[in-house]
Amino acid sequence: MNRAILASLLVGATAPAFGVFLVLRRLSLIADTLSHVALTGVAIGLLTKTSAQFIALIATSMAAVSIEELRQRRLLPGDAALAVFLYGALAIAVVLISLAEGFNTSLFSYLFGSVLTVSTTDIWWMIGLGVVVMVFMVMFNSELAQISFDPDLAQTNGVRVHALNLALAVLTGATITVSMRVVGVLLVGALIVIPVLISLRIVNGLTRTVIASSVVGVLMSASGMVIAFYADIAPGGSVVLTGITILTIVELLAFASRWRNRHRVSLDSFGDHDHGHESHAHGSTGGGIHSDHTHR
Repeated sequence: MNRAILASLLVGATAPAFGVFLVLRRLSLIADTLSHVALTGVAIGLLTKTSAQFIALIATSMAAVSIEELRQRRLLPGDAALAVFLYGALAIAVVLISLAEGFNTSLFSYLFGSVLTVSTTDIWWMIGLGVVVMVFMVMFNSELAQISFDPDLAQTNGVRVHALNLALAVLTGATITVSMRVVGVLLVGALIVIPVLISLRIVNGLTRTVIASSVVGVLMSASGMVIAFYADIAPGGSVVLTGITILTIVELLAFASRWRNRHRVSLDSFGDHDHGHESHAHGSTGGGIHSDHTHR
């Protein structure tokens, strides 16, 4: 359980950090696409009796590079490229699973997460990935901001947009691979996207959003794990549902704040209009008295 908590915290801090740049560029679905590719890698690993995580890492890296190349060369629109890889990977996974004579315990642990099976080696892989992500974001902070808001201007400024996009895509695939044991390949995309959506509602500024996303990811993972432990439910589902609950609360608070501000502005406008109407009435009366006195 100690390793499970540590793994959840590491994944919760790492995954949303670069998820900010995916969400801002409207590439949230790349996480789901690569998770299905990872599932194909897992199926190949289980069928061939090799390391499922290693095969999944190779598969997601190759798919990430291929998707980015297709987008960059405009051979396929971005959403079409994601759809082709998502459904193609899912189809291959289904075929391989049928060849392996259906689902088994190992496959279910990758699909939906089995955080209690996280090993010390998995922890070190997660720590290594976290260090790589942190160094990458510190080194290319300005460039990542530019490609997130205006890729064309970034290209004009000499930013290596294509190389950074490739690096982000590969890091996404790597994160999905090392996170499979925590939340499962079918839910890991939520851990990349949901904390970012929450952070965009509560803070301003890119750096603050990245930091807040990691904090929310840690809170979401830790809370979900504690709930799963005491309620004896699936950890992956618990983590994601905890995040969705937080997002719902934040959205409701934001809606209430907007409604209150709008109502307050309406009342202020009505008060100003009513005050102006009274002033106009007094002014008209005063003018009449003055005119009458002058006439007399």
